[in-house]
Amino acid sequence: MTWTLDPAHSAVTFSTKHMMVTTVRGGMQIRDFDLAFDPEDLAASSVHVSLDVASIDTGQAMRDNHLRSPDFFDAEHYPVIDFVSNRIERDGDEYAIHGDLTIRGVTRPVVLDAEYAGTVANLKGGRSAGFSARTKINREDFGLTWNVALESGGVMVSKDVKIEIDLEVVSAEQASEARADVA
Repeated sequence: MTWTLDPAHSAVTFSTKHMMVTTVRGGMQIRDFDLAFDPEDLAASSVHVSLDVASIDTGQAMRDNHLRSPDFFDAEHYPVIDFVSNRIERDGDEYAIHGDLTIRGVTRPVVLDAEYAGTVANLKGGRSAGFSARTKINREDFGLTWNVALESGGVMVSKDVKIEIDLEVVSAEQASEARADVA
């Protein structure tokens, strides 16, 4: 069965250390999303998510513009970040989603530690499902190498970036019915 993203109840966020002492958080909007899963056999599922780099939001416009610049994501030349799964492994109630992450044209394998919250009837008479996933990457592995050395030691921006994903999806049948109701 194919499922459609519920953007009002979904988010992709990230966090990294600034000056080695504080955490900066931000997010990006999901531009494209494709999920195929069977609640009875999640290991046979697949997911593809594209993030809109221009939508980056850390709550500070000057920092966001710097992150969109060639120093970091180079949004003009690399407008999306892509994740495509290639294998899902189950370990009890937890899942490891193996896939390829592409940032700035560089593709590296990553593993998302994921949880499936379940599938429920929703208020529109259809089905909704929830997922969350976490991973940590080294941004320099993807060509995001800009930094400034601090006089006190360390660097301005940590190499490690934590990524958190929370998704709610609705069955495609319900999504198409909802679009027909709007038309």
